[in-house]
This record gives sequence, C-alpha cells and structure tokens, in this order.
Amino acid sequence: MISVFGSANMDLVAYVSQAPRRGETVTGHRFRTIPGGKGANQAIAATRAGARVAFLGAVGDDGFGAELRATLKEAGADVRGLREVPGSSGIAHIVVDDDGGNSIIVVPGANGAVKGPSGEDMAAIARSDALLLQLELPMEAVVAAAQAAQVSRVPVVLTPAPVQPLPPELLAAVTMIVPNEHEAAALTGVEDPEAALEALLEQVEEAVITLGEEGALYGSRSGTRLRVPAVKVRAVDTTAAGDTFVGALAVARSERLDMEEALRFASVAAALSVQREGASTSMPTRREIEEALD
Repeated sequence: MISVFGSANMDLVAYVSQAPRRGETVTGHRFRTIPGGKGANQAIAATRAGARVAFLGAVGDDGFGAELRATLKEAGADVRGLREVPGSSGIAHIVVDDDGGNSIIVVPGANGAVKGPSGEDMAAIARSDALLLQLELPMEAVVAAAQAAQVSRVPVVLTPAPVQPLPPELLAAVTMIVPNEHEAAALTGVEDPEAALEALLEQVEEAVITLGEEGALYGSRSGTRLRVPAVKVRAVDTTAAGDTFVGALAVARSERLDMEEALRFASVAAALSVQREGASTSMPTRREIEEALD
C-alpha cells in the first residue's frame, strides 16, 4: 500500500492561445473545473498505475470538497483519512496555453488546516510501502508525516513543490526527492541538472530530477547514476505530468522493479498524461502504461 499525505484542490482551468502578461487581459477559448491538487493527483496516479492507496488530507464542507472526495473514491483510493473542515476546499487557478504549458495559482483553503497526521493517519503510514509528500500542506504537517514514516522505516518520497527552503529535519526523513529541473536549481543554487543532482545527494539518499522533454536523471548515494529519455509525444496539457511520474514511480518501486525499469514505467505514464487535458482526468491506467511499454 502507498500512503499519500497531501493536498486536494479543485482545479479551475482556463485554456488560452497565449497566457496573459502582467496587466494584460486575453480571451480564453474554454474553461473546466477538474479535481486536482498535488497530493490527490499523486494518489490517483498511483491507484491507476496499480497500487492500493490511502489518501490523507482535508477538504472543506463545500461542493468542491464533496466532489474531490467522490473523485478519489471513484478512482479507488481509500478516503477514510480525508477529513472535512469548515470553510472552502483548496483551489488552483490554472492557465493552459496552446503549447500545453501552464501557470498555476494555488489557494490552500482546507489544506492549510492540516497541522499534522492524526493517530489514524500515522497508523496508515506505518502500514505502507511508501509515503508520498508534497509541499501544498503546511510545512509543520509535512515534517511530522515524514518523521512518522521514518520511525516506522517507511520510505518517504518528497516532491518539493511549490519549491521552498527545506528544513533539515524534513531532509533527514526523506528517502527520495523528486524535483523538476527548476525546483532542483532553486533548492541547490546550481543550474546544471547533473551538478544539482550531486548537491541533492549530499542531503538525501536518492534523487530524481525530471527534465521534461529531456527525460529524467537519477542518482543515489551508493554511486548509481542513470539518465532515462522521455517518450517523444505532442503535449496537450502538462499540468499533472510530474505528479503522474511520481505516482507511477512509487508503484514501480513498491513492486521491486529495478530503478531503470521504474523510471521507464514512470516516464511512459507521464508521457501518456500530457497527451490529455486536465490533472486527474489525464492519468493513465496500468493497462495503458503496460501497452505503451510494449
């Protein structure tokens, strides 16, 4: 089982030919509301890739909260750890341009009320093969969840987004960090991805840097270094590509695939997701991933 302690947001997605610059108004050609949030995205990605998943987080007592819960449950995730708090659910305002690029504003809502894992959350984490974390919950909550996993010897996979300074006590509990190249540069102060990888390995046991069309880099303190190419596709919407990659990677690792195979599995899943619109709506099933691998 994989546990995901993280955010659930309703994505408010506007599709435009070109994203507006500061002070500019543009006309969009479509609008959708799509369940998302980095935590919920990773939970759904992992579920569709073949894992049993427990989602731990919070939604508000509004209509978005009910829809987010229903979406996670329909995907197959265990939502007993998804608490309801007074007020609004988290939302993300997303602008997607015709090249598939995006810009995102996140308003935490109920996610901001999560101060740490409950007793039931910690029991779920202790039963897990891995814990997935992101940074859309308060840092104190992320640290507490990571430390709970560390006590139970459960591997912790951290997506450091939205990127921000990482406290030493969090890094001490993280098994693998998975930033994109921009996040890796922000965390290390190093622009070159290979040099950034080495800098990250001074802080954690394993690191994967996703490079978009250039694939992904992997390194471990044991000395392993891998570069896996991306699958060449035409991107329609890259919104949830990183979350799809992490969810699928966690599934592959939990199934004891070697790292190169796990990275290929995750890369194929991400490539399938960018060919579809939306976040949770874009994530491939296990059968689709396996067919694309063949």
